Amino acid sequence: MTSTTTAERTPHRPPRPGRPRHRWTGWGFLAPFMAVFALVFVAPILYSLHLSVYRDQLVGGNSFVGLANYRSALTDPVFWESVTRVTLFLAVQVPVMLFLALLLALALDSGRLYGRDFFRISIFMPYAVPAVVATLMWGFMYGSRFGLVGNVNDILGVTLPDPLSPGLILASIGNIVTWQFVGYNMLILYSALRTVPHNLYEAAEVDGAGQLRVITAIKLPALRGALVIAAIFSVIGSFQLFNEPSILRSLAPNAISSGYTPNLYTYSLAFSGQQQNYAAAVAIIMGLLTMVIAYAVQLFGMRKAA
Repeated sequence: MTSTTTAERTPHRPPRPGRPRHRWTGWGFLAPFMAVFALVFVAPILYSLHLSVYRDQLVGGNSFVGLANYRSALTDPVFWESVTRVTLFLAVQVPVMLFLALLLALALDSGRLYGRDFFRISIFMPYAVPAVVATLMWGFMYGSRFGLVGNVNDILGVTLPDPLSPGLILASIGNIVTWQFVGYNMLILYSALRTVPHNLYEAAEVDGAGQLRVITAIKLPALRGALVIAAIFSVIGSFQLFNEPSILRSLAPNAISSGYTPNLYTYSLAFSGQQQNYAAAVAIIMGLLTMVIAYAVQLFGMRKAA
């Protein structure tokens, strides 16, 4: 009687099957993405690495030269001058842009701004304008002979500084980039502010904290992660600066050279100078440099956040 009851209570274990097929279902969903990722990201990098270790010579044709292109790039004064220029650009433009984006996000989140939805879409709207169109528009306004600056000079009888002059062209490009991307960064910061629990604001109100105290004690700590992300994106975008100087070059040929930025220099080497191998080496070095600086910004931001 006891043995029968025990046998009835013992669960029946089916035979252990082989490797279930459903374990491959996830890989099946990932396969289209992995194929596109390998085609548009991994393959170009591998091809660039392949190009960078060869050189097209008059005698012998395209021959293997190892790291010779990299050694030439590391001692190229034009390349390092362009790197210094974009480093100065991001050191000034990125903090100004993020500060403006932070002020706008705090203003929209305060709840005291009339027409908040209108201002939010208006501030974000320049990001929807293509970079080429935005640069052409600002380039026309910068013109001292045919644009807005020239019209102001004629109407007021003054001589304003030429925004397309060699001394001001970098600031003019920074103005275009700031106008175009401050709304994008504002949206990142504003979205982070919307995730702050309202009970924190209620507790601060009960404690008698003012708006400035709420910003410094609640909102800014909550924005640290979003600020780090926005800073990383901005650093990468600064090192990728190409559209603005490329378009403005025809308007300011004396201020913008073919090696004004690393990307413009790489483009000129590959398509104007027919030095695809050397251009690939410069691009690889610039990619590594951008990755290192972006990672340093991330470590610094996370350390400050901790």
